Amino acid sequence: MSLSPNTMFIRKIILLVLCCTFVFGSLTCNAKTEKKALLIGISDYPECKYDSHSSWSKIHGTNDVELIENTLKKQGFNITKLLNSNATASKIRKSFQRFLAKISKGDIVYVHFSGHGQPVEDFSGDEDDGWDEAIIPYDAMQVYKQGMYEGINHILDDELNMFVEKAREKAGPSGIVYIVVDACHAGSSYRSETVESDEYVRGSQRGFSSKGKKYIPRIDKRSKIRVSKSQFKSDVCVLEACRAYQSNSEIKESNKYYGPLSFYICKVLSNHPLGQNLKWTENVITLMNKDKRLIRQNAVIEASK
Repeated sequence: MSLSPNTMFIRKIILLVLCCTFVFGSLTCNAKTEKKALLIGISDYPECKYDSHSSWSKIHGTNDVELIENTLKKQGFNITKLLNSNATASKIRKSFQRFLAKISKGDIVYVHFSGHGQPVEDFSGDEDDGWDEAIIPYDAMQVYKQGMYEGINHILDDELNMFVEKAREKAGPSGIVYIVVDACHAGSSYRSETVESDEYVRGSQRGFSSKGKKYIPRIDKRSKIRVSKSQFKSDVCVLEACRAYQSNSEIKESNKYYGPLSFYICKVLSNHPLGQNLKWTENVITLMNKDKRLIRQNAVIEASK
Protein backbone atom coordinates (compact mmCIF):
# COMPACT_ATOMS: atom_id res chain seq x y z
CA MET A 1 0.00 0.00 0.00
CA SER A 2 1.45 3.36 -1.05
CA LEU A 3 1.60 6.19 1.45
CA SER A 4 0.09 9.56 0.83
CA PRO A 5 2.45 12.57 0.57
CA ASN A 6 1.08 13.89 3.87
CA THR A 7 1.79 10.60 5.66
CA MET A 8 5.35 10.46 4.31
CA PHE A 9 5.94 14.06 5.38
CA ILE A 10 4.70 13.32 8.92
CA ARG A 11 6.97 10.27 9.15
CA LYS A 12 9.97 12.33 8.08
CA ILE A 13 9.16 14.90 10.75
CA ILE A 14 8.92 12.17 13.40
CA LEU A 15 12.27 10.69 12.33
CA LEU A 16 13.86 14.13 12.41
CA VAL A 17 12.52 14.78 15.92
CA LEU A 18 13.81 11.39 17.14
CA CYS A 19 17.27 12.05 15.69
CA CYS A 20 17.43 15.49 17.27
CA THR A 21 16.30 14.05 20.59
CA PHE A 22 19.03 11.41 20.46
CA VAL A 23 21.75 13.90 19.55
CA PHE A 24 20.60 16.43 22.12
CA GLY A 25 20.39 13.70 24.75
CA SER A 26 23.94 12.60 24.01
CA LEU A 27 25.21 16.16 24.24
CA THR A 28 23.35 16.63 27.50
CA CYS A 29 24.94 13.50 28.97
CA ASN A 30 28.39 14.68 27.93
CA ALA A 31 27.70 18.12 29.33
CA LYS A 32 27.02 16.58 32.75
CA THR A 33 30.56 15.22 32.99
CA GLU A 34 32.27 17.27 35.69
CA LYS A 35 35.56 17.50 37.55
CA LYS A 36 35.24 17.16 41.31
CA ALA A 37 37.91 17.22 44.02
CA LEU A 38 38.04 16.67 47.77
CA LEU A 39 41.23 18.03 49.37
CA ILE A 40 42.25 17.28 52.97
CA GLY A 41 45.32 18.86 54.55
CA ILE A 42 46.56 18.97 58.14
CA SER A 43 49.58 20.85 59.47
CA ASP A 44 48.96 21.44 63.18
CA TYR A 45 47.75 18.41 65.12
CA PRO A 46 46.63 18.95 68.74
CA GLU A 47 48.72 17.79 71.67
CA CYS A 48 47.97 14.30 73.00
CA LYS A 49 46.50 14.99 76.45
CA TYR A 50 47.33 11.63 78.01
CA ASP A 51 50.84 11.23 76.51
CA SER A 52 52.50 14.52 75.54
CA HIS A 53 55.59 12.69 74.25
CA SER A 54 53.44 10.99 71.62
CA SER A 55 51.80 14.04 70.03
CA TRP A 56 51.88 14.24 66.25
CA SER A 57 54.63 16.51 64.95
CA LYS A 58 54.01 19.69 62.97
CA ILE A 59 54.00 19.20 59.22
CA HIS A 60 52.74 21.25 56.26
CA GLY A 61 49.73 19.49 54.78
CA THR A 62 47.84 22.75 54.28
CA ASN A 63 50.62 24.02 51.99
CA ASP A 64 49.93 21.03 49.76
CA VAL A 65 46.24 21.79 49.59
CA GLU A 66 46.93 25.39 48.61
CA LEU A 67 49.10 24.21 45.72
CA ILE A 68 46.69 21.51 44.58
CA GLU A 69 43.66 23.80 44.84
CA ASN A 70 45.22 26.47 42.64
CA THR A 71 46.28 23.89 40.06
CA LEU A 72 42.92 22.11 39.87
CA LYS A 73 40.90 25.33 39.78
CA LYS A 74 42.69 26.28 36.57
CA GLN A 75 41.46 22.98 35.13
CA GLY A 76 37.85 23.64 36.07
CA PHE A 77 37.50 21.46 39.15
CA ASN A 78 34.74 21.99 41.70
CA ILE A 79 36.66 21.78 44.98
CA THR A 80 35.74 20.85 48.56
CA LYS A 81 38.49 21.16 51.17
CA LEU A 82 39.04 20.34 54.83
CA LEU A 83 41.94 21.91 56.73
CA ASN A 84 43.41 21.36 60.20
CA SER A 85 40.67 21.35 62.90
CA ASN A 86 38.01 20.96 60.21
CA ALA A 87 39.62 17.68 59.17
CA THR A 88 38.43 15.62 62.13
CA ALA A 89 37.48 11.99 61.60
CA SER A 90 33.74 12.71 61.73
CA LYS A 91 34.01 15.65 59.32
CA ILE A 92 36.14 13.64 56.90
CA ARG A 93 33.66 10.76 56.99
CA LYS A 94 30.71 13.09 56.47
CA SER A 95 32.56 14.77 53.60
CA PHE A 96 33.15 11.36 52.02
CA GLN A 97 29.40 10.71 52.03
CA ARG A 98 28.50 14.17 50.71
CA PHE A 99 31.18 13.89 48.06
CA LEU A 100 29.90 10.50 46.92
CA ALA A 101 26.40 11.95 46.55
CA LYS A 102 27.76 14.55 44.10
CA ILE A 103 29.54 12.10 41.79
CA SER A 104 27.84 11.34 38.47
CA LYS A 105 28.58 9.03 35.57
CA GLY A 106 31.62 10.11 33.59
CA ASP A 107 33.03 12.44 36.25
CA ILE A 108 36.74 12.98 36.84
CA VAL A 109 37.18 12.52 40.59
CA TYR A 110 40.24 13.57 42.59
CA VAL A 111 40.69 12.97 46.35
CA HIS A 112 43.82 14.18 48.16
CA PHE A 113 45.09 13.64 51.70
CA SER A 114 48.19 15.38 53.09
CA GLY A 115 48.91 14.56 56.71
CA HIS A 116 50.30 11.87 58.97
CA GLY A 117 49.89 8.14 58.43
CA GLN A 118 50.29 5.16 60.76
CA PRO A 119 50.14 1.35 60.75
CA VAL A 120 47.30 -0.05 62.87
CA GLU A 121 47.06 -3.57 64.26
CA ASP A 122 44.71 -5.59 62.03
CA PHE A 123 41.75 -7.24 63.74
CA SER A 124 39.76 -8.25 60.65
CA GLY A 125 42.38 -10.74 59.49
CA ASP A 126 42.62 -9.39 55.92
CA GLU A 127 46.25 -8.23 56.17
CA ASP A 128 49.05 -10.75 55.63
CA ASP A 129 51.47 -8.81 57.82
CA GLY A 130 48.92 -8.21 60.58
CA TRP A 131 48.77 -4.42 60.06
CA ASP A 132 46.30 -2.08 58.40
CA GLU A 133 47.37 1.32 57.13
CA ALA A 134 45.58 4.46 58.26
CA ILE A 135 45.44 8.15 57.48
CA ILE A 136 45.44 10.32 60.57
CA PRO A 137 42.64 12.90 60.95
CA TYR A 138 43.09 15.95 63.17
CA ASP A 139 41.66 14.19 66.24
CA ALA A 140 43.33 10.76 65.95
CA MET A 141 45.90 10.08 68.66
CA GLN A 142 49.17 8.25 68.09
CA VAL A 143 48.99 5.76 70.99
CA TYR A 144 46.29 3.48 72.36
CA LYS A 145 44.92 4.32 75.81
CA GLN A 146 42.05 2.20 77.08
CA GLY A 147 39.04 4.32 77.97
CA MET A 148 40.60 7.47 76.50
CA TYR A 149 41.46 6.72 72.90
CA GLU A 150 41.03 3.30 71.32
CA GLY A 151 41.48 4.15 67.64
CA ILE A 152 37.97 5.20 66.58
CA ASN A 153 39.30 8.26 64.71
CA HIS A 154 41.91 6.40 62.66
CA ILE A 155 40.63 6.00 59.10
CA LEU A 156 41.83 2.58 57.98
CA ASP A 157 42.64 1.46 54.46
CA ASP A 158 39.58 -0.85 54.68
CA GLU A 159 37.33 2.19 55.10
CA LEU A 160 39.13 4.08 52.34
CA ASN A 161 38.75 1.11 50.01
CA MET A 162 34.98 1.07 50.55
CA PHE A 163 34.83 4.79 49.75
CA VAL A 164 36.94 4.32 46.61
CA GLU A 165 34.79 1.45 45.33
CA LYS A 166 31.61 3.47 45.83
CA ALA A 167 33.19 6.41 44.01
CA ARG A 168 34.13 4.10 41.13
CA GLU A 169 30.55 2.83 40.95
CA LYS A 170 29.15 6.37 40.90
CA ALA A 171 31.61 7.57 38.22
CA GLY A 172 30.95 4.50 36.07
CA PRO A 173 33.08 3.07 33.23
CA SER A 174 33.29 6.46 31.51
CA GLY A 175 34.71 8.23 34.58
CA ILE A 176 37.95 7.98 36.53
CA VAL A 177 38.90 8.20 40.22
CA TYR A 178 42.24 9.48 41.51
CA ILE A 179 43.31 9.04 45.14
CA VAL A 180 46.48 10.77 46.38
CA VAL A 181 48.02 10.03 49.79
CA ASP A 182 50.93 12.30 50.66
CA ALA A 183 51.64 10.62 53.99
CA CYS A 184 53.55 7.57 55.17
CA HIS A 185 52.82 4.62 57.40
CA ALA A 186 56.27 3.68 58.69
CA GLY A 187 58.28 6.84 59.05
CA SER A 188 59.26 8.84 62.10
CA SER A 189 57.07 11.36 63.87
CA TYR A 190 60.08 13.15 65.23
CA ARG A 191 63.06 14.84 63.59
CA SER A 192 65.58 12.04 63.33
CA GLU A 193 69.24 12.66 64.11
CA THR A 194 70.11 10.80 60.92
CA VAL A 195 68.53 13.43 58.66
CA GLU A 196 68.85 17.17 58.18
CA SER A 197 67.71 19.18 61.19
CA ASP A 198 64.99 20.96 59.24
CA GLU A 199 63.44 17.82 57.73
CA TYR A 200 59.79 17.10 58.46
CA VAL A 201 58.59 13.52 58.19
CA ARG A 202 54.98 12.42 57.86
CA GLY A 203 53.93 9.38 59.83
CA SER A 204 54.94 7.19 62.74
CA GLN A 205 57.06 4.05 62.99
CA ARG A 206 55.09 3.18 66.12
CA GLY A 207 52.21 0.88 65.29
CA PHE A 208 48.85 1.65 66.88
CA SER A 209 48.12 -1.44 68.96
CA SER A 210 45.97 -2.20 71.99
CA LYS A 211 48.45 -4.93 72.99
CA GLY A 212 51.63 -2.91 72.53
CA LYS A 213 52.52 -5.03 69.51
CA LYS A 214 55.69 -3.88 67.75
CA TYR A 215 55.29 -2.85 64.14
CA ILE A 216 57.56 -4.74 61.75
CA PRO A 217 57.00 -3.46 58.20
CA ARG A 218 56.62 -5.81 55.26
CA ILE A 219 59.18 -5.08 52.56
CA ASP A 220 57.39 -4.68 49.25
CA LYS A 221 59.54 -2.98 46.63
CA ARG A 222 56.94 -2.73 43.90
CA SER A 223 56.51 0.75 42.46
CA LYS A 224 53.47 -0.25 40.40
CA ILE A 225 50.60 -2.37 41.65
CA ARG A 226 47.75 -3.58 39.46
CA VAL A 227 44.24 -2.93 40.78
CA SER A 228 41.30 -5.03 39.60
CA LYS A 229 39.35 -3.61 36.67
CA SER A 230 35.56 -3.72 36.33
CA GLN A 231 33.28 -3.21 33.36
CA PHE A 232 30.75 -1.58 35.70
CA LYS A 233 33.12 0.79 37.53
CA SER A 234 35.51 3.56 36.62
CA ASP A 235 39.24 3.07 36.41
CA VAL A 236 41.13 4.07 39.53
CA CYS A 237 44.62 5.40 40.17
CA VAL A 238 46.05 5.62 43.68
CA LEU A 239 49.25 7.63 44.15
CA GLU A 240 51.23 7.15 47.37
CA ALA A 241 54.27 9.21 48.39
CA CYS A 242 56.37 6.23 49.47
CA ARG A 243 56.36 2.49 50.02
CA ALA A 244 54.75 1.24 53.22
CA TYR A 245 58.07 0.66 54.97
CA GLN A 246 59.55 4.06 54.05
CA SER A 247 59.43 7.59 55.44
CA ASN A 248 57.85 10.44 53.51
CA SER A 249 60.06 13.50 53.90
CA GLU A 250 58.83 16.98 53.06
CA ILE A 251 60.85 19.14 50.67
CA LYS A 252 61.55 22.87 50.84
CA GLU A 253 60.76 25.05 47.84
CA SER A 254 60.80 28.88 47.84
CA ASN A 255 61.07 28.86 51.67
CA LYS A 256 57.97 26.71 52.10
CA TYR A 257 57.62 23.02 52.93
CA TYR A 258 55.54 20.65 50.84
CA GLY A 259 54.84 16.96 50.59
CA PRO A 260 57.01 15.81 47.65
CA LEU A 261 54.17 13.98 45.93
CA SER A 262 51.90 17.04 46.11
CA PHE A 263 54.64 19.33 44.85
CA TYR A 264 55.46 17.24 41.81
CA ILE A 265 51.82 16.53 41.00
CA CYS A 266 51.28 20.28 40.76
CA LYS A 267 54.43 20.69 38.70
CA VAL A 268 53.24 18.12 36.15
CA LEU A 269 49.57 19.15 36.11
CA SER A 270 50.49 22.78 35.43
CA ASN A 271 51.17 21.62 31.86
CA HIS A 272 48.97 18.55 31.61
CA PRO A 273 45.17 18.17 31.80
CA LEU A 274 43.99 15.70 34.43
CA GLY A 275 41.82 13.18 32.64
CA GLN A 276 41.58 9.54 31.58
CA ASN A 277 45.19 9.28 30.42
CA LEU A 278 47.48 8.24 33.28
CA LYS A 279 50.73 9.17 31.53
CA TRP A 280 51.08 12.24 33.75
CA THR A 281 51.45 10.03 36.84
CA GLU A 282 54.56 8.44 35.31
CA ASN A 283 56.00 11.92 34.86
CA VAL A 284 55.42 12.62 38.56
CA ILE A 285 57.32 9.47 39.57
CA THR A 286 60.16 10.30 37.18
CA LEU A 287 60.61 13.77 38.71
CA MET A 288 60.52 12.40 42.25
CA ASN A 289 63.13 9.78 41.38
CA LYS A 290 65.42 12.51 40.04
CA ASP A 291 65.15 14.58 43.25
CA LYS A 292 68.26 13.73 45.31
CA ARG A 293 66.47 14.80 48.48
CA LEU A 294 64.17 11.80 48.09
CA ILE A 295 66.73 9.01 47.78
CA ARG A 296 65.23 7.21 50.79
CA GLN A 297 61.72 6.91 49.36
CA ASN A 298 59.93 5.63 46.29
CA ALA A 299 56.44 6.69 45.24
CA VAL A 300 53.91 3.99 44.39
CA ILE A 301 51.18 3.85 41.73
CA GLU A 302 48.22 1.50 42.14
CA ALA A 303 46.09 1.59 39.01
CA SER A 304 43.53 -0.45 37.10
CA LYS A 305 44.90 0.53 33.67
